[in-house]
Amino acid sequence: MYELDFAVDMVEEQLVKGNLRWLANFNEIRKEYRVGDLTFPLYACGSLQERGFFLSRIFSALVTPKYRVHLLIYTEQSFDPKLVRKLILTCKNKFGSEDWIFLGLIQRDAFQKAVKETVTSVADRNVGVVAFSLASREKVFSDNVLGKGFAKQLKLTEVKFEVFDLPNYLKSFTVTFLSVVLLLVLLMLLSVQNIINPLSMLVAVLVSLLLGYRLYKNRFHVALSINSKGFQLWEGKNVKEGKWTDFSDVAIYITPQRETCLRLYSKEGSVDLPLSRAGLSRKETYLMVKRLIKGGPDTQ
Repeated sequence: MYELDFAVDMVEEQLVKGNLRWLANFNEIRKEYRVGDLTFPLYACGSLQERGFFLSRIFSALVTPKYRVHLLIYTEQSFDPKLVRKLILTCKNKFGSEDWIFLGLIQRDAFQKAVKETVTSVADRNVGVVAFSLASREKVFSDNVLGKGFAKQLKLTEVKFEVFDLPNYLKSFTVTFLSVVLLLVLLMLLSVQNIINPLSMLVAVLVSLLLGYRLYKNRFHVALSINSKGFQLWEGKNVKEGKWTDFSDVAIYITPQRETCLRLYSKEGSVDLPLSRAGLSRKETYLMVKRLIKGGPDTQ
């Protein structure tokens, strides 16, 4: 059942990173949320109200409906139509009649035809249902506005982590700025009149901001994509891939620069996955990767 747990973790990560904010402003997350005799591995609630600048909040308060929005994830080896209908009715009875409900169903096996028909035929305009099969990678959803919107935003195949690395961007900016200034000095030595002035320095700063960012993206920016099979690590334009089955153990490693990494061990050596540079939690990522390596994607 580990793949199901990993899928739930990916949804939680999307909620925390704000990737589902186009559905609602989810600001509360609960694990193992019990409703009647059902326990949902993940529950999040929020509203359509904006939390940004003062004027945005005023506009939101006057124009945006004050519905509560609920997102629930339920996992099962294989759903049947009866269970799908029970889940929908349980959620409807739990929450307000005008509340919006996003129900995500994740199963390990391929879909039965009857289950797909049950999901797509959901007619309630306040309930959006998305069902995902880990075996077939197939996604089906209710044929209404909430279902289509939920299906568009929910990603269950992989999760990607990246943050803006300010120190390395400043390094890129400095290198670019010094190069531009050096060019101006060379032009001055070649008798170009008044080449160094406040306007040219301002242009140098603007050019360095743009070219420095390009240099940063091509050389220093780190992104880490994880799924149940393996990972992809981008460091600038360089891409490194690996499968969890190739590794036997994992440890937390601190670099001489005091950056935190996960060190993956295999027969061929070790691979370091940067945590701090990718904006990842040390404890949670360690436990997740350790389970992926020890359990493997086929663990029941």
